[in-house]
Amino acid sequence: MNLAVIAALGLWAGAWWLNVRLAARATSGPGRLLPPLLFGATLIALWELLVRGLAVSPVLLPAPSAIAARFATSTGILWADVVQTFFKGALAGYVIGCGAAFLVGVAVDRLPFLRRGLLPVGNFVSALPIIGMAPIMVMWFGFDWHSKAAIVVLMCFFPMLINTVQGLGAAETAQRDLMHTYAASYGQELFTLRLPAAAPFLFNGLKICTTLALIGAIVAEFFGSPTEGMGFRISTEVGRLALDMVWAEIAVAALVGSAFYGAVALVERAVTFWHPSQRGR
Repeated sequence: MNLAVIAALGLWAGAWWLNVRLAARATSGPGRLLPPLLFGATLIALWELLVRGLAVSPVLLPAPSAIAARFATSTGILWADVVQTFFKGALAGYVIGCGAAFLVGVAVDRLPFLRRGLLPVGNFVSALPIIGMAPIMVMWFGFDWHSKAAIVVLMCFFPMLINTVQGLGAAETAQRDLMHTYAASYGQELFTLRLPAAAPFLFNGLKICTTLALIGAIVAEFFGSPTEGMGFRISTEVGRLALDMVWAEIAVAALVGSAFYGAVALVERAVTFWHPSQRGR
């Protein structure tokens, strides 16, 4: 057996033993971060060890150290790609798509006949393949970020709509009857009962859409974009066999996506602190 494989197995066994004990002790506080951090560091170390020890070609799989070196020397390019893909395309489409879905969800809740008409259409739109819609959006809105935002709107609209409709119907019947007894208007019922009860559902939709937005913007750039963007960079560098730059872009996308999701989760914790799902965290 290759020496690198033996060393990798020993490293994995030792890290597993340590992680089991850390997970058993770290039940609350900052100590809960130690097991996932150790697990991630172990995977990176195994990756580096096996690639170096087995002399894997960098065209097939570059080592983490090579990816980190490329990351450090390409921060300007990577930041420009983040601005183009995330801040212009993904974030704009996320806000428009989720906002429109919320307003339509309120309309569906207020006018029941829209539930039978709009929801099937929304289901149909959500089933449209992104690789089929992306070229069409490029033809309609051009090669810049506007076409990517349009794709993100399509991807975010239906998940947010479904969560909004389900959330607005989450209030208990007795609570709604009590509001009717007090002669509350629909607006009063909406803001004092329906929306607070729907908050966990709304944030669930927002968190789902954080990942969909970034994925949609990156994939859409494969079908036409300016000379910046994560998807553009990945497709270009793959053609040049610069896999270290491709993995650097993937790492940036993972970091940006995780930060976006985490920001929404923090807002959820602050807003829905009263919900049972947030207690004890």
